[in-house]
Amino acid sequence: MNESRPRPRTVFGLMPWPERQAIASALRTETVGGLVLLAAAVIALIWANTPFSDVYETIRDFHFGIPALGLDLSVGHWTADGLLAIFFLVAGIELKRELVVGELRTPATAALPVIAAICGMAVPAALYALTAGLGGGSLDGWAVPMATDIAFALAVLAVISTHLPAALRAFLLTLAVVDDLGAILIIAIFFTSDLNLWALGGAFAGLAVFYLLQRYRVRGWWWYVPLGIAIWALMYNGGVHATVAGVAMGLILRTTKDKGETASPAARVSHLMHPISAGIAVPLFALFAAGVGISGPALAAVFTSPEPLGVVIGLVVGKIIGIFLGTYLAARFTRAELNPDLAWADVLGLSVLAGIGFTVALLIGELAFPGQAVGEHVKAAVLIASLTAAVLAAILLRRRNATYKRLYEEENVDADKDGIPDIYQHDTADTHGAAASANEQHG
Repeated sequence: MNESRPRPRTVFGLMPWPERQAIASALRTETVGGLVLLAAAVIALIWANTPFSDVYETIRDFHFGIPALGLDLSVGHWTADGLLAIFFLVAGIELKRELVVGELRTPATAALPVIAAICGMAVPAALYALTAGLGGGSLDGWAVPMATDIAFALAVLAVISTHLPAALRAFLLTLAVVDDLGAILIIAIFFTSDLNLWALGGAFAGLAVFYLLQRYRVRGWWWYVPLGIAIWALMYNGGVHATVAGVAMGLILRTTKDKGETASPAARVSHLMHPISAGIAVPLFALFAAGVGISGPALAAVFTSPEPLGVVIGLVVGKIIGIFLGTYLAARFTRAELNPDLAWADVLGLSVLAGIGFTVALLIGELAFPGQAVGEHVKAAVLIASLTAAVLAAILLRRRNATYKRLYEEENVDADKDGIPDIYQHDTADTHGAAASANEQHG
């Protein structure tokens, strides 16, 4: 009797119900936050190009804080170093969740999004370096076109009313999570100022206390909020970008529930902080980072200066090549098969959408070119590249929207009104595992 060969894994197939619920919840918040972010960016651009631009600059450059603690910062720096720490805290929690219970928990499921994300970071960086090098420009901005802005990408999907299947949205979110990890590692390693070892040591000691509080199940915001602020301040004074503190605390938070708990500490913090991050922190950062002057010479500089041109090519061309080829090669390497309801054109559209690199790209641009004129041109390049990627993605994805809508509706049919889509309750080889997970979660 011949032994049957194992069936190949399906790329972008049906997701387990609990994972799909978690992804959907995160994406709802990101979509709303992305629309607020889009509005903030538009306001910043309009404000910075009106006769009231001097008011914009005055507010952005206004300093306040506690000088004795080394925290006398401008409004722009408070949004970049302070509010974005909340964004990276949420990113750290999401990364931890993906590593523990999500797509990154096993090598088989992690291989494709991780390889795609790495290629989607490496190719844009290489194209930037090639463009800047050939043009005699600075290589300092090599990391600018590496990150995908999930909130902005989802806002584009909302605006064009595209019903992407859950698996494609989850892939986009996982790409962005891995991107965020790469970005924070780059910020921590390559964009540090003169290190203050005493302050840095204090920050790591604070993180150790944070870990012990989690390890011994200590509850109460009055422990964690003052400790988190102290860790952030020490990290900032230590010379490492303060957003690193947010990611570190997010990774330390426990993501598994103890007996009797309705939610893990990470889930509770994410539920509380995610709306603040998406609806307040990131839009305020965008408001004071995206306000660049738009004029004929400024636009010309984007396409004639090597640094901003490298950013445009990296985001628009590099992301497409990196993510599409990374996904294709990873699928072939792992002998996986594409979902028969989808086509590689769908992956291409998603790769173009990933060229929207806004929040982290603007942050790295500020760190790479602080106080330099080329920095403003790089910001303009990020905005132009993101707009270009959004338009191209809208054209590609809208062409397949009828297919996406059909798949979306099939995924959400719930004829028996039990709260679980019927597709998870079909007793077939493809859905048996997902249905079991769904019933276990629902029960």
